Amino acid sequence: MTPTRELAGQISDNIRAYSRFTNLRHAVVYGGVSQVNQIRAMRGGVDILVATPGRLLDLMDQGYIRLSNIEILVLDEADRMLDMGFIHDIKKIISAIPQERQTLFFSATMAPAAKELASSILRAPKYIAVAPESSTVDTVEQKIYFVEKDDKRQLLLNLLEDPKMDSVLVFVRTKYGADKMAKTLQKNGVQCDAIHGDKSQNARQKALDAFKAHKTRVLIATDIAARGIDVDRLSYVINYDLPNQAEDYVHRIGRTGRAGREGISISFCDSTEVPYFRDIRKLVGKDIIEMVSEQPFHCENSAEAAFAAGRTQGSSAKKDSKSKNQRSSRNQRSGSPRSKNGGERRTERAENKDFKAKRSERPERSENKERSQRSEKAERPQRSEKAEQRPEKRFSKESSAAPKKIGAKVFNGNKRYSASDAEQGKKRTFRK
Repeated sequence: MTPTRELAGQISDNIRAYSRFTNLRHAVVYGGVSQVNQIRAMRGGVDILVATPGRLLDLMDQGYIRLSNIEILVLDEADRMLDMGFIHDIKKIISAIPQERQTLFFSATMAPAAKELASSILRAPKYIAVAPESSTVDTVEQKIYFVEKDDKRQLLLNLLEDPKMDSVLVFVRTKYGADKMAKTLQKNGVQCDAIHGDKSQNARQKALDAFKAHKTRVLIATDIAARGIDVDRLSYVINYDLPNQAEDYVHRIGRTGRAGREGISISFCDSTEVPYFRDIRKLVGKDIIEMVSEQPFHCENSAEAAFAAGRTQGSSAKKDSKSKNQRSSRNQRSGSPRSKNGGERRTERAENKDFKAKRSERPERSENKERSQRSEKAERPQRSEKAEQRPEKRFSKESSAAPKKIGAKVFNGNKRYSASDAEQGKKRTFRK
């Protein structure tokens, strides 16, 4: 099982090459495409199944896949598979697999939370490390460019003017940012394409195949291409936006420098991304990443904040607010003039007490108001005789029940009539 469709397709291609002269049958299932061909490939059973969790569960619910004979379960990119986005699907799939099995978790990084979760799923696991955890390849040269956020785009265009950068993978944080960056580069004559989760699977695979064949110079991607994607002779990886998780940085730059080849990783860092850079520097090693200051958009303030010794901005701000609260609580206990619970509050209470005492000496306004209202009511003129002699309504409820002749027409409450009243000489319109 793999977290992305691209990685599932790549594993399937490798299995096809490795099992060419054997009798092993394999199939691959993932979402975003029709399931008809996938179901046809699994007829008669397969020895190896490569799948993403969503499509696998869908086909299990439809009755096309049974996992009762599984002997080996492999989770590739296990730290991402054990993330909260996949863990519920993984638990459902594991419950359908026999308990007597071999389980393998593969990953270049493994967060402590993922380790605890893996221990709860596995039984007496063995830990094997080919290289130190979260380490980067020595053949990758890592560089950091400190730049203002508004100058990132121009810096990227400036770097792409170098003809040596013939194969470049650019990572951005959002899908919208990937499309926007692709349009900007295309307007400036750079041959590029973008892949992210909102694109169809056919469009994503087409863009990835063109980039692997070196028909496209620049590929702009979100973290969907950060894990497991193998591109031959990929020379440059650019982190246009630094990842907010340090482990993703290791996976991103791992796309270059593969199979013993050399590669270059370039990262842009603005003032808002300084905490992310500090976490990355702490994870991979403080002296591995080289700062490039000889560039037209260098930001010295961000560089000083990134390499400053001591606490991060969040921890220092938290400590400052804590000390401020402690000072205010001491002022409150000591009755300091700065404190609202101290001298000023006691002065306000004394003034309010004097004001209430003076107010109680005043005559009651409510009694005077009631007297004036009673006198006005007594002086109010009585109802005129003309108003008392006003005639009652012409049509009462009893008369409206049955039609009544008025002049030359009949009035009915359910219909509209324009009738003339001969006695008063006026015209009236009666409506429902």
